[in-house]
Amino acid sequence: MSTQTRGPSQKEVVYPDSDGQPMAENTLQFEWITTIKGGLDAVFRDDPNVFVAGDLLWYPVEGENTIRTAPDAMVAIGRPKGYRGSYQQWREAGIPPQVVFEVLSPGNRLGEMTRKFRFYERYGVEEYYVYDPDRIELAGWIRNGAELDEIPAMDGWISPRLGIRFELAEDTMRIYGPDQQPFATYLELIRLHETAVSERDEVAKQRDEVARERDEVAQARDAEQLRADRLAAQLRALGVEPER
Repeated sequence: MSTQTRGPSQKEVVYPDSDGQPMAENTLQFEWITTIKGGLDAVFRDDPNVFVAGDLLWYPVEGENTIRTAPDAMVAIGRPKGYRGSYQQWREAGIPPQVVFEVLSPGNRLGEMTRKFRFYERYGVEEYYVYDPDRIELAGWIRNGAELDEIPAMDGWISPRLGIRFELAEDTMRIYGPDQQPFATYLELIRLHETAVSERDEVAKQRDEVARERDEVAQARDAEQLRADRLAAQLRALGVEPER
């Protein structure tokens, strides 16, 4: 009787959902991360096959849980929306995020940013954007073969993949969607909503006033006609035919 020996079972690789690092180091950086991510969500809200995420760990290589990074915002075109604990590329039809964003804070180091650049270049990112909100400086790179080439001028640049436009002013950066609507903070969106509601209410009020004035004119016309009809009836009763 022969016996079959079994080797040790292969240990399952765990891909953690968190790297233990904070999403942002200060309120300005956090505001820009959420504004960019929210703006991208709005741009692709009607496309079920565009996945947008913020501060999500991306694992490009199966079996290698130390090869990872978490872009401040990323867009994977061709992947369905939905919850993910991390972006495991081999489970995403092998599609890497085509566009990634990083928002700098004073704590960012040159070595860290160089490592991220090399990561994005190696693992297939097509467009890479870095914004420094303290200095109001924007840099971008676009894929050229195996490399990411720097975009010479970012003011007015339109992303080939996303269709969004960047504009730089002295005090801030603005990003506009393909519909020319600017990306906005949550507070700005609330104010825009309040303004829209106020304008809608004012239009409705004016419409009601016009309708009321129209009704008053119609009622006055009807009252005048009623008085004329009564007078005509009285004249006829006296044997006088009223003039037409």
